[in-house]
Amino acid sequence: MFHSAPADVVLYGGSVGGGKSEALLWEAFIQMIESPNNRGLLLRRTFPELDRSLIQRALMKFPHSLGRWVASKRSWEFHNGSVLEFGFCEKETDVFQYQSAEYGFIGFDELTHFTKFQWDYLVNTRLRSVVPGVWPRARAASNPGGVGHLWVKEMFIDKGLRDVVWEDEHGYRLAFIPARLQDNPHLLKNDPTYVKRLMRMPEDDRKALLDGDWSVFAGQYFKEWSESIHVIEPFEIPSWWRRFRSLDYGLDMTACYWWAVSPEDQLYIYRELYEPDLSLSEAAKTIVEMTPANEKISYTVASPDLWNRRQDTGIAGVETMNKAGLNDLVRADHRRIPGWRALREALKPYDDPNGGLDPYTGGPRKTSRLRITREAPNLIRTLPGLVHDRRKVEDVSDGVEDHGPESVRYGIMSRPPKTVSLEERRKRQQERAKRTRPVVSSVTGY
Repeated sequence: MFHSAPADVVLYGGSVGGGKSEALLWEAFIQMIESPNNRGLLLRRTFPELDRSLIQRALMKFPHSLGRWVASKRSWEFHNGSVLEFGFCEKETDVFQYQSAEYGFIGFDELTHFTKFQWDYLVNTRLRSVVPGVWPRARAASNPGGVGHLWVKEMFIDKGLRDVVWEDEHGYRLAFIPARLQDNPHLLKNDPTYVKRLMRMPEDDRKALLDGDWSVFAGQYFKEWSESIHVIEPFEIPSWWRRFRSLDYGLDMTACYWWAVSPEDQLYIYRELYEPDLSLSEAAKTIVEMTPANEKISYTVASPDLWNRRQDTGIAGVETMNKAGLNDLVRADHRRIPGWRALREALKPYDDPNGGLDPYTGGPRKTSRLRITREAPNLIRTLPGLVHDRRKVEDVSDGVEDHGPESVRYGIMSRPPKTVSLEERRKRQQERAKRTRPVVSSVTGY
């Protein structure tokens, strides 16, 4: 199915051991053999990964009667004039080493290790051919997980289409073929205990690697995330609840969130600004315009770099935003690891004190300190896609789309949990749930 799919782009992905890398390697070989003078590119994220996988397999398995390996160029040169390069893109900017090249075939091994930018640049600008009869196409193989898990899942998995070809809004044809360990009888025959070893892994890792489950994945930072718990429908927020904003500003993306704090210290994110290419003054004006006049905002916590003065003008970003009307900015505690830990605590599920049963599990309904309304779709999209940094596992990798989560981290650090026990908070919630209207004066601190 993978080799015959009539799509411009195909992902063969899912569980480990399904023969994905092998299929990708031979797809490249087929394209080079069938179309003389073609040019192809096979990619891994890093050179060590490339060297011990695709290159070694090609050296062992490609027939030397049809071409030769040129080590200095990391390429296989076929006698019919086709050339298959083996490359890597460890850094974002590594894609520019292919700036003047054109390829009739590009293959990505472990696609979720690549960023969306790397994919877009290579597939949208380098995938082209002037060789008659060559149909430019991209193929990819991958397990769930990695810095690109979120965008790969959105592009291929969330459509809910399997083993069929569909078209996007531009008429570009895509296909997703699930990979299963059972697709590789050679592995199961040679190593019958492999499945047993996978079964011993932690549940989330087992689901991702053995079952090919894309809803959880190895390396996911916030395994506490559950859309059924953390995402709620918009609701009318009582006017007496305290409100504030959090802001992560950048010319590439401005991410601002509006927060409400209940008397029980529950946090609700109820509005989102997520827009690129805004200047400082434009961002400030947009935030002010998006805030209704009857909403009293206590403060806007923002990244400390807004207080740095620019060398060319001597003016700090906070001054520019103040002049544009956003004059309640306060400096965020931007410590990364403590911030991510605080966010994890806020996402940690616990039994809903208002009672009720979960319709799916049959157990007690769950809730958490932080909940997000559907008015913040980009945060809902990116927060569960955060992954651990490879070198500093307690931190989040900077290779993912993290503008929204960064802003939320600033907000969470500005609202540490009150020094009241969880049981006491639950008791207060139950008492308030019995009333027809909450009595604000009965809760200290509000």
